[in-house]
Amino acid sequence: MIQTRKFTPEEWQRTPGIWRGSLLGMAMGSDHSLVFYETDEIGKGAALHIHPYAETFILIEGRARYQIGDTVIEAQAGDILTAPAEVPHKFSNLGPGRLRTVDIHHSPDWIQTDLE
Repeated sequence: MIQTRKFTPEEWQRTPGIWRGSLLGMAMGSDHSLVFYETDEIGKGAALHIHPYAETFILIEGRARYQIGDTVIEAQAGDILTAPAEVPHKFSNLGPGRLRTVDIHHSPDWIQTDLE
């Protein structure tokens, strides 16, 4: 059961000051986990992978190219994309500048199989 609670960056960031890390649903009492991603490097992103659950991508800043199954989508800040369970997907920063996302994993745990 979800209870009111504040999670500080120290609890989810991998490196202080960088928008990168995760907050698992198990820690929040939720059926969903959050993954935070940030890069300034053009072409950098996540390699092709799958999850046994759906994933929702929220672009906070920047532009990215997503491949979800056979579909390629260029997205920008404010766009929201979804990937069904078991569908291979990846993304990369198109630039110029920073890419910042929040990815919702529809699972209390982060389960990923890398394909590249």
